[in-house]
Amino acid sequence: MITTFASPSAVDDMPAELPAILEQLADSNPAIGLALVRALGGADSPALRQTSNRLMEALATDLGVSLEVETTVSRALRAQEVFDNWPEERVDALLRDLAVAVADRAEALAIEAVRETGMGNVADKVRKNRFASLAAYRSLVGKVGKGVLSVDQERRVTEIASAVGVVFGVVPVTNPVGTAIFKTLIALKGRNALILSFHRRAVGVGRSVGAVIRQVLAAHGAPTDLVQCLTNRADRAITRRFMSHEKVSLIVATGSAGLVRAAYSSGTPAIGVGPGNAPALICADADLEEAARAIVESKAFDNGLICGAEHNLVVDDRVSAPFADALARHGAAVLTAEERGRFYKSVIDRKSRTLRREMIGQLADTIAAAVGISRPYPIRVIVIPSDAARLDPFSGGEKLAPVLSMFSAAGEDEALRLCRTLLDEAGAGHTAVIHSTNPARVDRFARTMPAGRILVNTQAAQGCCGMTTGLECSITLGCGTFGGNSTTDNVGYRHLLNIKRVAYGLEV
Repeated sequence: MITTFASPSAVDDMPAELPAILEQLADSNPAIGLALVRALGGADSPALRQTSNRLMEALATDLGVSLEVETTVSRALRAQEVFDNWPEERVDALLRDLAVAVADRAEALAIEAVRETGMGNVADKVRKNRFASLAAYRSLVGKVGKGVLSVDQERRVTEIASAVGVVFGVVPVTNPVGTAIFKTLIALKGRNALILSFHRRAVGVGRSVGAVIRQVLAAHGAPTDLVQCLTNRADRAITRRFMSHEKVSLIVATGSAGLVRAAYSSGTPAIGVGPGNAPALICADADLEEAARAIVESKAFDNGLICGAEHNLVVDDRVSAPFADALARHGAAVLTAEERGRFYKSVIDRKSRTLRREMIGQLADTIAAAVGISRPYPIRVIVIPSDAARLDPFSGGEKLAPVLSMFSAAGEDEALRLCRTLLDEAGAGHTAVIHSTNPARVDRFARTMPAGRILVNTQAAQGCCGMTTGLECSITLGCGTFGGNSTTDNVGYRHLLNIKRVAYGLEV
């Protein structure tokens, strides 16, 4: 088919709808749209010239984005084809060296992440980086990532694993290094290629992580395009282009609720995660000293950036006073009513009624100093007594800082209702915590809470990811349909596989 275009002067006689038609063409096919707009640049019509000039710059940028996306995905496809038939031992050797390389640089990468993002603390990010690399590797080594996964002789069913292809992984600002290496390990275990998209506030450390990964890939004779790191996430258009690309097989989205929604609506299969807002129920029979220690250790970890940490304490009113004393002994500042008023005035955004952005991921001592709060000991977390009858987005929501709300409940029934209310406010499906020595009470809590992880007598930040519990080692935690996600699992390499099932007929 041959298309001819009228001369610019003849265009003046064309319909008034032409500018809108041009915009539609530009959106559907930037290359053709750019050629046509250039051809119309000399038109006598002021409306066409104005439309042409406006679209010219946008189309040139859009075409560049399209070319970048196509090139990146094409490289990933070629790399995945080369990598697909690597034997298990060679893949595990590659994963081992990737994990060791990141673990060896854990401190330097943690320093860079804290400096660039302005969030968290170096010591805890070092621990996270090593967990996400070494512990993740240990959970993968020896497992089958391609070929026969299992054979059930009785049912005559054989499971066979194959790669999904090209995976697009979103990396959040709160945990750039750990998320990047973890997604790399689980993607490569399944013989997939991976495209990592870093948050705009973590592009520098993203480049550093990418350089480490490429160096190890090259040393093992693997295509360096097997893992590609994007560092221009500031442009959301390019993220959407990758998500909707027909050759991207799967999205693993860790980030804001809006980004996860974009992944699910992209038309590409997606595994998304939701926000955390874990309630921690402190029962009357709990070991109060141990509960207080665990909560402070958890919420202080990386300055409260772990979404699976405790965000709200629900305390049986029979033990409210002794529990508050126990919290203070472990470094918590339990605020007075006057201090609570100053806290709200100083660090809560008046419009959103949430923690001000500059306070996210800061030390508790730093936040306390901003409010004018002091204690005769270093403040590790800030606990704000709150009224369950007057929930607001801050008191009842996720707090990515070493800050918790604390509510009193009159008995077990009221406490369970409040924990559910808090999860309904935000964080449904993620994590819920109970401190109790009564197995029946724990069982009732587990059956009642809409959460994928029910943690018992342990710290939540470290427990939800498998660092201090027997849960699957993962830092990508699904919230299931409770939270609008596709799974409640701790996401691992099996989620990044296509699993075929060969089934023989049974004798009847």
